[in-house]
Amino acid sequence: MNEFSRRMLLAGAGAGLLTRPALAAPVAAPVAAPVAAPMASAGASGTWNREAFLDAMAKSGRPTEISEASFQAIQARKPMMMKRIEQYLKEKLGSADPAVLAAFQDLPRDYYHYLYDARKSSAYEAYDEAAKPWVIGYGSVLSDYLGQAYMTQVAKPQPGETSLEIGTGSGFQSSVLSRIVGKAYSIEIIEPVGKAVAKIFAPIGLDNIETRVGDGYYGWPEVTGGFDIIIVTCTAQYVPKTFFEQMKPGARLLIPIGQPFKRGHILYVYTKDADGKIHSRRDIGMYFIPFKGQMEKTPAPANTPT
Repeated sequence: MNEFSRRMLLAGAGAGLLTRPALAAPVAAPVAAPVAAPMASAGASGTWNREAFLDAMAKSGRPTEISEASFQAIQARKPMMMKRIEQYLKEKLGSADPAVLAAFQDLPRDYYHYLYDARKSSAYEAYDEAAKPWVIGYGSVLSDYLGQAYMTQVAKPQPGETSLEIGTGSGFQSSVLSRIVGKAYSIEIIEPVGKAVAKIFAPIGLDNIETRVGDGYYGWPEVTGGFDIIIVTCTAQYVPKTFFEQMKPGARLLIPIGQPFKRGHILYVYTKDADGKIHSRRDIGMYFIPFKGQMEKTPAPANTPT
């Protein structure tokens, strides 16, 4: 864990931390006898159990060990997370999209909790009742699950659509989108994270995600026709022109905007109408790690929509 990541966690700040009223923390369910949780993308068995976890971790280049009791203790806390997500979405957005809830239920978040620089699993943190970001190494952060659920529902993903995430991180956000849309793309600028995370999707059957290491400032122009959703999981100082160019008519762009390392970041939601006109609205306060790369070198264009 580098010093920046340590300071972020000590301060309770990090990727995806939303400004929100406190929620009463549900009591975690008691540890039950081992039961395989349903998992549509866990392979031929269709279950997520200790054996599936260990097998997927090994195939993704992150071999680890965990006892049956420890694995079951982790899984027993997932219902608490799901209850909090549903409660939060209803509170903030009026309802909880069943497709978003199903995506979170389907994915084993414990599989994504990993410290890449230390090369060790942090699965025990996956369903922490205090929703907060967790470092995954090399200055990258796994966003809190409430923030990820909120941004996913605001993005309004639909079957058959194409999404682009700027800032792959742990890979969880694009995995959630991939359970709903037809194709999910994601770009990560931190090379050791991007290369390692690219290996985690296939072992759990996620075959509609494509990632690459690069500067998200330029989007992914090679994708013919552009994107229905662009979701940015790092705080930008402004919106790169390339994002607007790569939005399809009807597309949604979610991007946190603010100054690096300072509070006051705001999630902006942009839409493109059938005539190609861009519309915007301020949404909720959040805090993410900074948008790196060309963003840091290029001043905002004078005609950037606000």
